[in-house]
Amino acid sequence: MINRQRICDEFMRQTAIDSPSFHEAAMATYLEQRLIKLGALVEFDNAGATIGSNSNNLIARIPGTKTGEPLLFSMHMDTVTPAENVKPVLNDGIFTSAGDTILGADDKSGIVELIEAIEVLNEQNIPYVALEIVISICEEQGLLGVKQLNFTQFKAQRGIALDTGGTDIVINRAPAANRFKIDVYGHEAHAGVCPEQGVSAIQIASRAIANMTLGRIDHETTANIGTIHGGLATNIIPKQVSLRGEVRSHDSHKLRKYTEAIISAVEAEVKNAAIEIGTETKQASMALELIEEFPNMCVAEDSTILQIIAAAGNAVDRPQEIRAAGGGSDANIFNGNGIEMVILATGMEKFHTINEYIAVDDMVKTSELLVEIIRRA
Repeated sequence: MINRQRICDEFMRQTAIDSPSFHEAAMATYLEQRLIKLGALVEFDNAGATIGSNSNNLIARIPGTKTGEPLLFSMHMDTVTPAENVKPVLNDGIFTSAGDTILGADDKSGIVELIEAIEVLNEQNIPYVALEIVISICEEQGLLGVKQLNFTQFKAQRGIALDTGGTDIVINRAPAANRFKIDVYGHEAHAGVCPEQGVSAIQIASRAIANMTLGRIDHETTANIGTIHGGLATNIIPKQVSLRGEVRSHDSHKLRKYTEAIISAVEAEVKNAAIEIGTETKQASMALELIEEFPNMCVAEDSTILQIIAAAGNAVDRPQEIRAAGGGSDANIFNGNGIEMVILATGMEKFHTINEYIAVDDMVKTSELLVEIIRRA
């Protein structure tokens, strides 16, 4: 039933439309017209004005041909960079870019596969429930687009995000994340003339980092200091340094515990960093920005949505592997707002690199699976 050539043509069209985060307007215009041709009612919200994109989240609704609770699908239209003048290439059944940009299979493969599934449902007169579709902007920038959605507008209580690598994989668990920026402030002094009159912010931060537990903490938790910026010159005791990092965990208690441990490590070193110059005390200080970036997702293995996916996988003789992930996605936000959502693999590989690729066979297989999922919803 799946039209392989139609998938190739659709994927070629979409990936040739540049849509890096904050610059998704051309892609949004194309998707609006493409979904209307499928019988969808399409609208946009006002997320772009809030987050600085030239487009908005796309919300589409397809009435369906049978009664029942709607099924929601989530994808994102933005890509990582480099993403200017993307030239998709098809060789021996494998799509790649020409070599100097990403391909955009993340996440255009998911959009293409859903479009093909809907085409087949309509062509074969297969009854299906109403579909609600969200294609977000700025997902790659910390899920910015989906965080602006009005979730009360959706009737669906469960759904699928098409946005992970590999094939025949379903993600039902993903961690929550805290993101932080810690600014450490010392006191400047000439490093060659009077270093004893300075308090080095970099030295304070280094001592604090040495006392942190980072990396893979346990099977549920990771922590990382990702960037360090500070100092002006080699001959100046640095007055200020900024640390940016994150903690992720599937367990909310551990997330809080290890986030607080990192902050406490800096606080302790700041408190101990002071010098006396005459009658004056120069004391270090710090400032903290802490953001709860996204909540965790944990969908029970006996949930209705996973039962539907399992039945569909068995129907096409491809059992689906249920597993946990270490990253966040729009699905985290949907789950945090009461919509039970899992993540389905689209076949993309080596995404977020210029070596990104996807096999047409895998897009065909995923489209076939989606037809069965929607048929059973």
